[in-house]
Formats: sequence, structure tokens, C-alpha cells
Amino acid sequence: MAGNLVARSVHDLSAAAWFGGSLMGAIGLNGAAAQAKDPAERTRLSSAGWMKWAPVQTAAFASHLVADLAIALENKGRIATQDGVARDTVIKAAVTLAGAGVTLYAGILGKKVEKLADEGARGATEPQPAASDELKSAQQQLKILQWAIPAFAAAVVVLGAKHGEMQRPKNVFAGLRS
Repeated sequence: MAGNLVARSVHDLSAAAWFGGSLMGAIGLNGAAAQAKDPAERTRLSSAGWMKWAPVQTAAFASHLVADLAIALENKGRIATQDGVARDTVIKAAVTLAGAGVTLYAGILGKKVEKLADEGARGATEPQPAASDELKSAQQQLKILQWAIPAFAAAVVVLGAKHGEMQRPKNVFAGLRS
């Protein structure tokens, strides 16, 4: 049990931080920022909150990747011999990297929105009719990405749980390749 306890804990906690932080940001932070009386403050406040979260998010991603590697190294024999484990490992890695890319892209768009905050907005992801095309585009993309990010994170959590289930003795024995 002790072999992977730290790596598995870091793996799960960092995925939980990604999921919970992104969902709270989309609902709580962006929702609260939309209540600001000054339209220019709506995007500025949201951007400030996301920038405070960015270092934690980055640390969570880095920790998650290190933990993933440690778990994979510990389980390399099972990955090679148990039916479905290699496939699911590749799928989970692809989903994790795609989610990380989407999260990074959202951060880039967020910086653009922050730069254009003086134009004002209806909300963090809702442009005003008079907004520039650049601000409208960034906000419209963020409106979609703010929900895509927790969806990617949730998929990573579910795939991690599936990996855990595959390690149950009855599943290991049933999945051993001849």
C-alpha cells in the first residue's frame, strides 16, 4: 500500500484542485464579478481573481504530471500485461494534456480580456455590444472554455478512478494477457 500512497494522493488532490478551482471560478468568481456596478470592473475583478489562482493551478498541473509519471513507473508491468490498461493510460494522458492545453489557452485569453478591461463588459465572459471585436472574441471563447475546463478535469478524475478499479485483484487477474 505504501508504494504509491504519496503519488496517488498528489495525483487525486491536484486533479481535485483543477476541477474545483475551475468550477468555482466559472460559477463563483465570474458570477460575482458580473455583479460589479462599474462595467470596467467586471472583467478587471474576474481577471485579478484568475491571476491569483494561476500559480496554484500551475503547481497542481506540475504535481499531477509528476505523480502520473511516478504511478506509471510503479505500474509499468501492469500497463504492459493487463488488458486495457495501456489503452486507458494513453487516453487519460491525452485527456490530461488536452485539458492542460485548453486551460493554458483560457489563461492567454484571460490576459487579453484583462488588457481590454477598460472597454467594460456585462460580465467576465459577456461582452457589451460596443466592445471591440478582440474583446468580444476572447470573451465568447472564454464563455465556452470556462465549462470545458472542469469537464476535462472531471474526465481525468473519472479515468483515474477507472485505473484504480482496474487494480482490484479480480480485475487484474481477469485482464492478464496470455
